[in-house]
Amino acid sequence: MKARRLARSLALQVLYEVDLAGHSAQQVVGRPLDEQPEEFQPAMQQWAGEVGEFAQRLLDLTLAHQAELDGVIRRIAPEWPVQQLAVIDRSILRLALVEMMYLDTPHKVAINEAVELAKRFGSDSSPRFVNGALGAFVNQPHS
Repeated sequence: MKARRLARSLALQVLYEVDLAGHSAQQVVGRPLDEQPEEFQPAMQQWAGEVGEFAQRLLDLTLAHQAELDGVIRRIAPEWPVQQLAVIDRSILRLALVEMMYLDTPHKVAINEAVELAKRFGSDSSPRFVNGALGAFVNQPHS
């Protein structure tokens, strides 16, 4: 898996635990490897170098701008209250929006990566929902 794709996957898994369990990102990332959930251990072994730096940047920006990101999600998916979205879908949208709004990742790349995350971690309907919501963001005049 390429470094940035792996970093996105790691950041998503941390955001998921932060959102679902209420743990801080520092708690999740700083937990010793042997205390990580078994399925998370192989990914966390990669939390070093370029992968870890990009994942941490995604985490920091997402957490710092969460209220603003949720406001954008309200606009692009008005029929779905943000707090009622599946945790994984909400986290994927936040990550993709961070890349488009703060990191200047090309929209096509951010959307493609978000859809891939949705295919891997979300429900059967997640990829379509994520693609549609992010497409709505791109089509807004101020994006």
